[in-house]
Amino acid sequence: MKIGRITRPPVRMRRRARVAASTVAKTEPTITSITWGKLTWVNIERPTEEETKYLAERYPFHRLDLDDCLSKIQMPKIDEYEDYFFMVFHFPVFNPQARVTTSSQVSIFIGEDYLITLHHGGLKSLVTFFRACETNEKTREESMGRSSGYLLYLILDRLVNYCFPILNKIGENIDEVEDRIFGENPRGTVEDVAVLRRDIISFRRIIRPQTEAVELLEQKEWPVFKEDPEIYFGDIADHLRKIRDTLDDYKEVVEGLSDTNNTLISFRINEVIRVLTIISTIMLPLTLVASILGMNIYPMPVDSPAAFAGIIVAMIGIIALMLAFFRSRRWI
Repeated sequence: MKIGRITRPPVRMRRRARVAASTVAKTEPTITSITWGKLTWVNIERPTEEETKYLAERYPFHRLDLDDCLSKIQMPKIDEYEDYFFMVFHFPVFNPQARVTTSSQVSIFIGEDYLITLHHGGLKSLVTFFRACETNEKTREESMGRSSGYLLYLILDRLVNYCFPILNKIGENIDEVEDRIFGENPRGTVEDVAVLRRDIISFRRIIRPQTEAVELLEQKEWPVFKEDPEIYFGDIADHLRKIRDTLDDYKEVVEGLSDTNNTLISFRINEVIRVLTIISTIMLPLTLVASILGMNIYPMPVDSPAAFAGIIVAMIGIIALMLAFFRSRRWI
């Protein structure tokens, strides 16, 4: 077993005085490798052109594949060559600030006796798995003691399994929003439903092309893997299909909640408008009477307290008649 760590040389600054005065050291990305038997796993976090040049000098990789490792817009794919395979996958990472699931790309080169992963460090399950193989001899033996294809299966399996906690969290958020919609305090539910819908759509965009790529691994024989693809990658494909179907169900639920929420909001608004309309309608004749009696014309029939009391009684009678009319028409 061999564990290697290759670091890039530090970048020289133009002015040494600034280096001496600086108290913050810049951390350089590293290329880390683990070797067990004939199999080597090379892991590169936050790859740059220097790392791709390093790979180009030591492996027969195509230049376009190395360029794809630095791109963030590559779709999941599998490219087959004579001596190796190049794969690009995207896996979900939840962004708590934006409250949305974003994709994190991992590029994989795999040959008969090596496997190389390039990513940006956001996939915690991959980082944790590599560190476990790096520090635990038993984990190295179990994970790297068979073939590069089996190691690829373990990596993809952990990355796919990491999707389920994110999926479960979306389900919990849907339940919370549903309780708020039918609860006594529905304020803010429109925004919550919109955020949920955006999160689900983003998750579905990541999983759908991913499923097709893994299904390709399941259906075709790959000599370099030396494993039964239908058993191993078929299991991963089943998990991805389950995630995809669950997201489809969530999408329908959120759309139903959105329609229900809009209906309840419209109902509440109509109730408020109905009450305000009734109040305004009742006030109209009272305002008319008060306006007529308030005109500066003499003589007016309100020169005595009895006349004023009679007008008040008449107003109350108008209110009672209007309420009775509204009640008979079932408007209130």
